[in-house]
Amino acid sequence: MRRRIGFLVSHPIQYYAPFFRELARHCDLTVYFAHRQDAMGQGRAGYGVAFEWDVDLLSGYESRFLTNVAGVPSTQTFAGCNTPEIADRISESRFDAFLVPGWSLRSYWQAVRACRRARVPVMVRGDSQLAGQRGGAVGRVKGVVFPHLLKQFDACLYVGQRNRKYLEHYGVAADRMFFSPHCIDNDAFERASNAARGAGGQGAPDGRRRVLFVGRLVDSKRPLDVVQAVSRLAAAGQPVELVVAGAGELQGRMEEAVRASGVDARFLGFVNQSGLPSVYASSDVVVLPSTAVETWGLVVNEAMACGVPAVVSDAVGCGPDLIEPGVTGAVAPLDDVPALARAIASVLALDIGGVRRALAARMDIYSPARAAQGLLEAADALAAPNRLR
Repeated sequence: MRRRIGFLVSHPIQYYAPFFRELARHCDLTVYFAHRQDAMGQGRAGYGVAFEWDVDLLSGYESRFLTNVAGVPSTQTFAGCNTPEIADRISESRFDAFLVPGWSLRSYWQAVRACRRARVPVMVRGDSQLAGQRGGAVGRVKGVVFPHLLKQFDACLYVGQRNRKYLEHYGVAADRMFFSPHCIDNDAFERASNAARGAGGQGAPDGRRRVLFVGRLVDSKRPLDVVQAVSRLAAAGQPVELVVAGAGELQGRMEEAVRASGVDARFLGFVNQSGLPSVYASSDVVVLPSTAVETWGLVVNEAMACGVPAVVSDAVGCGPDLIEPGVTGAVAPLDDVPALARAIASVLALDIGGVRRALAARMDIYSPARAAQGLLEAADALAAPNRLR
């Protein structure tokens, strides 16, 4: 039986599109968007530049834009997405289940309330982790409020191990949790990176190893740590080059640090989706030393789909799922540059053939197909006569 599934997200997002397309192959899916993001909005969201995504985000599944009546429309604030229209859409659509990706927007709670009125089971799929959670009074309030908040959802989809522990911490029962992993379009990244390698896009021409940072140049991602770690490797005699694909407020400081340390570096600026596979293909390791604000780190999925191992800090959410030390990459303690440099060196010494086989196996799990399967398993469980609640 094909389920009728509704899905509300803030706006078209490059990482959701392959998940939606795969899901639409197995159910009658309707995706609702609460906001029309423009180029300037992308820049304000932290990318450092105004831009439009250069890949198709809307084909392959049914979608509709809701009317956002917020006084200041935005995806960055709770009140920035206000779409009372979603209540009518849920009431008229006879969904078997409905999903929201969290509780940070007013629109999401409008959908939850509408589902309750229409007796439609509602699910949530987020990526919060306990690392970095506030202590003190805020932590105590969360300890009281969040168990009740999460009871508003009939099922919780978790994207990885730390997200599952977060849900367990706040009292979600095991039979209400379903694995629906974070993912990207693995096949597209693999094809494009293989094509780039076939066209001669592999490695630096002088044999130096390329260390890659991809992302917004902001404090929480700690890109300056990568500069310092690469400087240590170079000083130790390791022939390395740093490549930075991203833009943001720290670019000036990074360029100054590069000049001061003598690191060989190239700043590519913001690289859109279609250009990323060739950047990964020409690199030997991607490094993401972020704080716990990085609740997952999908650039690691992108790199691994392209056959490139990763080094992450122990605060990055995807670490327990995607990093098998000595096999698919390495983990270094947050804010420990010497350890980060050693971790990078250890990954550069791995046999790339074995690494790529291990990465391919890992990406078979963290894929749109497995993400869709988890959601549909939850929908089936909610449709059972003795359904969860």
